Amino acid sequence: MPHTLASLVNHTALKLTVLAGEERLEAPVRWAHASELIDPVPYMEGGELLLITALKLDAEDAEATRRYVRRVAEAGVVGLGFAVGVNYEGVPQPLVEAAREQGLPLLGVPRRTPFIAISKAVSAAVAADQYRAVTAGFEAQRELTRAALSAEGPAELLARLAAHLDGWAALYDASGAVVAAAPDWAARRAARLSDDVGRLRERPAPASSVVSDTDGDDRVELQSLGTGRRARGVLAVGTGAPLGTAGRYAVHSAVALLTLTTERSRALQDAEQRLGDAVLKMLLAGEPDHARAVAGRLYGGLLDAPFRVVVAEPVAGEEPSSGVAAGAGGVGVLDGLADAMDSAAARTGEAVLAVPDGDRLIVLVADGGAAADACAAYAAETEARAGARPRARGRAGRTEAAHGEGVAVGLSAPTGPIAAANAYRQAEQALSVARRRGRALVEHEDVAAGSVLPLLADDAVRAFADGLLRALREHDATGRGDLVASLRAWLARHGQWDAAAADLGVHRHTLRYRMRRVEEILGRSLDDADVRMELWLALKATSAPQGE
Repeated sequence: MPHTLASLVNHTALKLTVLAGEERLEAPVRWAHASELIDPVPYMEGGELLLITALKLDAEDAEATRRYVRRVAEAGVVGLGFAVGVNYEGVPQPLVEAAREQGLPLLGVPRRTPFIAISKAVSAAVAADQYRAVTAGFEAQRELTRAALSAEGPAELLARLAAHLDGWAALYDASGAVVAAAPDWAARRAARLSDDVGRLRERPAPASSVVSDTDGDDRVELQSLGTGRRARGVLAVGTGAPLGTAGRYAVHSAVALLTLTTERSRALQDAEQRLGDAVLKMLLAGEPDHARAVAGRLYGGLLDAPFRVVVAEPVAGEEPSSGVAAGAGGVGVLDGLADAMDSAAARTGEAVLAVPDGDRLIVLVADGGAAADACAAYAAETEARAGARPRARGRAGRTEAAHGEGVAVGLSAPTGPIAAANAYRQAEQALSVARRRGRALVEHEDVAAGSVLPLLADDAVRAFADGLLRALREHDATGRGDLVASLRAWLARHGQWDAAAADLGVHRHTLRYRMRRVEEILGRSLDDADVRMELWLALKATSAPQGE
């Protein structure tokens, strides 16, 4: 515990007497300093016992003494030590009264007690206090290390840390979710700090911040975990007062130990990445048996049950990231997606196979598992953020969503190792639709169950349709007939002449003549089912609203 004025008074060798300020003797003393300056304030830091003989101060001048005492008290000096029998035979009464007015402890120092003896006593006490703090810090470090190596791991470490600090502690994973807290009630308090944790995670590690708990008296300190520029987690500690030396040692030790337990070695990450890449390549090459053999225990469980293929890309406005690397100045959108799925899978013991592919991220997740749910939730969150932004006009007048920091995700139908290549194509198709529609996530089931018409809203499709129908439109522009409208009516009625003619309000022979002209101009037979399909899709593509 820190040295106080009371401990100095109780020091039998010093023989100090209390002349004023008895109620403040428990004030901690940071140092003892002798000064005869009329204004020593510029040289004070606060917490000092100021030792004087009143060599230059007229201690019998009540007004001058009152000004002096008031200034040193306001500067944070915790007490005055007055040498009796040096310049004054006794302690001047104005000095005693001024000290009482300010509530500043005034200690009488007998002539046989040199100031250096008081300074040595304070210095020895400060050194002993620092030694106790360092010793306690080392003991806490050993205790926390044993906890980290125990079966409970981080949970036990947090419990020991909270007990050591007489406060609470919580651990957040890479996605910002609370994964452990001690005591148990601290989980609710830690959850309220999610915004502060999110801001800290956006800063390169290591980073720290101090926040206030608006619902309590806690002082909460946040420390990022990790050795790279991306935080792998965050440690929160809540205490009723700022951390002392021993507490600071304990927190630093906890940060180091949690970093070791939450951030896998670079070599292990690279090895897992290469293994996952090899498994994915074998699956897409139609070699499921080889993929199973290579997957081993790490990814084997994922291949034993239905899984889905996820293909994700950053949308316009997001700085491209290489695989799951973070963009400059913060965590990239694909990093956030990968962290969300990894964290969710870790909490349930699922396996997740994630492979960066240029500016894309390809992921295999268990069907109906926590990682798949986290993917959908993350996409919904980014789409909600983008929803409030205005939409911009793209090429060919098409309306495009201005996502900013958004993501586009395509999700395949549930599959197994044998059909992985087909599932990958499904995910790519769903991704293409997601980008075209300005959606954050599209599942293959949605594409398969919906209409094909929205897929026609593509520049290349429109160009093909315009080219196919150009000759017919040029013919109609001369006023010699309405071949495009007639073709549309005839195709809509599945080649039924009477019904199509009735829709157009013309005789069926007129319609037959027009269809022969269509065949002559296009040089293609309407008896060919492929020709009829292409013409119908071309008509739909050129009539579909822009941005469909």
